Amino acid sequence: MTEAIQNAPKDPAKFPLLRNLQFSPIKEKEEQYMVLWDPTGLSQEKLVLPVHYFFIIQHLDGEHSLEQIGAAYLKRFGEFFMPDRLQRLIGDLDEKLFLEGERVEAAKRAAQADYRKAPVRQARFSGKSYEADGAKLKVQLDGFFTSKEGPDFKPSENKGKKIKGLVVPHYEVKQAGPIYAWAYKELQEAEAPSLFVILGTNTAGLHRPFAVTDKNFETPLGVVPVDRDLVARFKKLGGEPFFDEDLSHKNEHTIEFQLPFLQHAMAGKTPFTILPVLCSFPPTCMVDPEMKDLAGQVETFIGILKQALAESGRDYCLIGSAELAHLGMRYGDPSPPTDFSFHRCMQTDLEMLKPVEELNPASFASFIQKEGDQRRISGFATIYTLLRLIQAKKGTVLRYDRGITDQYNSTVTYASMAFF
Repeated sequence: MTEAIQNAPKDPAKFPLLRNLQFSPIKEKEEQYMVLWDPTGLSQEKLVLPVHYFFIIQHLDGEHSLEQIGAAYLKRFGEFFMPDRLQRLIGDLDEKLFLEGERVEAAKRAAQADYRKAPVRQARFSGKSYEADGAKLKVQLDGFFTSKEGPDFKPSENKGKKIKGLVVPHYEVKQAGPIYAWAYKELQEAEAPSLFVILGTNTAGLHRPFAVTDKNFETPLGVVPVDRDLVARFKKLGGEPFFDEDLSHKNEHTIEFQLPFLQHAMAGKTPFTILPVLCSFPPTCMVDPEMKDLAGQVETFIGILKQALAESGRDYCLIGSAELAHLGMRYGDPSPPTDFSFHRCMQTDLEMLKPVEELNPASFASFIQKEGDQRRISGFATIYTLLRLIQAKKGTVLRYDRGITDQYNSTVTYASMAFF
């Protein structure tokens, strides 16, 4: 009886639990603030907080009561955070759907029902990250190929070969478009299949390691159809539970950003279909006994998809939409990265990608595990899954670059790769 009481869930009104939000530091004159937002898109709100408020946010873990948070604030800053101010902050967070609880669960149920009724998964980032008009988008894509950072017209050494896979960034298209182009030029010049399994990184996190959707995807260049035969085979073999979180596709950019490039590269070739999969699991789940269930789900998914692909009897190409390291204050480091720390990171990234080129998923995972994932390789799950599914002889890093994400030089690294 006592144990049951101890294990009972805590009252969220007294022990608030912040959802898995993203945040970024910003500076206005001499003042520093934190911006919070919901990467799932369930809430469209943003919240700008003074840095000392962010101390409170970090204690909304479902384990600290409001009284304990107030005491921790007093100890840290030497002043009281008045209870009425704390209650107003909690109320504002709840109103914005930033706290776990019934309000959020009801919003999720409504959003899921709307998503499943929708005829297609609509483009969410056209007009923001890339051109919304089809004709203008074609010009924009051509420009990425011919820019000084792009691959231009030099023929690929793999021209005419059967392509088996790509790893492509999912960084902001306007900035990283030329790096995408290096990968899609390989596809453009290769013997391409009519089926693409697109493995996107789920940036907001999932309960399961994978989320599949059976929605067709709409872009300014037309509708990209999902492969109905492969979906049916996958479900029949036991893959139905991996559709539970299909709503996560609605606002996730990592698959959407690949589709205009894929349409552009496949223009004039055979019509194609896709299987859209979002991936989210840490490298530690491969070795941590406490994460055995999660690792088991990874193995189950990979086994089912392998069998479904084999039964289909079709050639396919895997596209892994993935970023690499995340450095700086936006991602939890105490200070901004320096030129030296970036160059050291670049060397480490390229060393980490050697087992990817060699098609060795275990060595790739082991490399990150040994680092303690201190550089936060967000594309691990996507690249690992690609390596487990791919039927290729070798991979090659085509191009490597980075993007700066805020005023404090927070940095994301990424690469384009091709597999034949």
